[in-house]
Amino acid sequence: MKILGFYQEFWPEKAGTPAGSTREFIRQNQSADETDVAQYLRSGHELFVFMGEVGDILGSDERILGGDNIVTDGEWVWRADLAFYLTHYHLALPEEFLRKARENQYTVPDVGRDQLRQIDEEVDLIL
Repeated sequence: MKILGFYQEFWPEKAGTPAGSTREFIRQNQSADETDVAQYLRSGHELFVFMGEVGDILGSDERILGGDNIVTDGEWVWRADLAFYLTHYHLALPEEFLRKARENQYTVPDVGRDQLRQIDEEVDLIL
């Protein structure tokens, strides 16, 4: 399991050493396939679903419904609000993840119930 969007503002300390602050990954311009990558992020398999909304930690007044939900593609896990930050702030994401999304033609692959359960248990240890 790999954490996508492993920023200090989003994940607890027991998850490990974050990549840094979200602010360090803001880009001025969107990538050519940003819309497709955002759709991939929105299509992840839900592992943890929380009622409520979260605020934009970068300062806008926007609220993201279910933003702290946790989703996966079977290899990576991320918070549901990552798509918001990608489309609003053009966050740079790891090339390894982008390569996977592109190879899958921006379609989250099917993940078996046993694999989802295993990932769920791993995430549960760090939340």
